[in-house]
Amino acid sequence: MELVENEEKYWEFIRLLRTHEEVKQGFIQQGEISSSNHMTYMKKYGTMYYICVIDDRPAGFVGVIDNDIRVATHPDFQKRGVGKFMINELMRNHPGGVAKVKVENEASIRLFESCGFTKKYYLLEK
Repeated sequence: MELVENEEKYWEFIRLLRTHEEVKQGFIQQGEISSSNHMTYMKKYGTMYYICVIDDRPAGFVGVIDNDIRVATHPDFQKRGVGKFMINELMRNHPGGVAKVKVENEASIRLFESCGFTKKYYLLEK
């Protein structure tokens, strides 16, 4: 398992994983992401993302923008410690990173807590 810098060759992997039916429900914003919108986003923020690679296959991504952590593991690699590995590696270079997690996203809450994060705030919306 290795965390590598994001390159253009991984951009479509990130978009497809971010919109994957088994993954997107964990994100606060769940709308579809067009290829052109994603390309624009990656040109601006792509250097703030890293890719976890296992046996030469991308297994997930992690990034931090304005101290906000974004993380996703491909379903084929879930429950193998990939998410924890990515977050712990990211925190070495971005110790001020925070996680904004939906209350009902129990898997992400457990993941971040296993990495030493604690709950601080609840955001209430109507």
